[in-house]
Amino acid sequence: MNIIVCIKQVPETTQVQIDPKTNTLIREGVQSIINPFDMYAIEEGVRLKEKFGGKVTIVTMGPPQAEAALKEAISLGCDDTILVSDRAFAGSDTLATSYTLAMAIKKIKDFDIIICGKQASDGDTAQVGPGISAHLDIPQITYVKKIEEIKDNVMKVERMTEEGFEILTSPLPCLITVVKEINEPRIPSLKGMMKAKKATITVWKAIDIEFEEERLGLNGSPTQVVKIFTPPPKQKGQMLEGDPEDSVNKIVQILKEQMIG
Repeated sequence: MNIIVCIKQVPETTQVQIDPKTNTLIREGVQSIINPFDMYAIEEGVRLKEKFGGKVTIVTMGPPQAEAALKEAISLGCDDTILVSDRAFAGSDTLATSYTLAMAIKKIKDFDIIICGKQASDGDTAQVGPGISAHLDIPQITYVKKIEEIKDNVMKVERMTEEGFEILTSPLPCLITVVKEINEPRIPSLKGMMKAKKATITVWKAIDIEFEEERLGLNGSPTQVVKIFTPPPKQKGQMLEGDPEDSVNKIVQILKEQMIG
């Protein structure tokens, strides 16, 4: 079984800073990690390999420093890694990002399952995984909390919903996004860390994949960030004491004054 896991390197959530001029994340000098939800995707990919055989290939799009995330994935039991990195990809929104990753996966060709974390901690859109499946024209199942069975080229999973869960089946190849309830990520083994230290990361530039130029980077990004700002702190609340009916009348009066003002 050939499994592809798409990951993203993100800033430590406690250190996220925004450039006020460009409205983009400031990455220089900020420690980066593998997106937390992607750690569960890596673990599930490795578990599937251990159960069914095959290999796990990690794919990410990002700057050269994203090689560190790929080497960490190797230390966790993954086999191959591909960094899709080119200035042509700069400024990509979720649509352009998912398109670029899909074109890279098309070049890999041989895959049964694509696994993504449900969302990235620096964007929280949950759009890239589904976008990849749309570009590749394959089925998708989001918010998977358990893979029940893979048999006769069909996968059966348990999917989380706001009301509970669903049991769904899909033919392979298929893309799934996973939630943290699916497993407990392992820590790197000594053997894995030694393998990662010696690993050579495959880097694909734009010229290495087939693409339509107008769908890459800023040209392929229909959405743009106009403004990012930190919400102002909440004002101190006002405590009302006394008879409940009087308190309700005071609240109504305060709301009317704020609406008028």
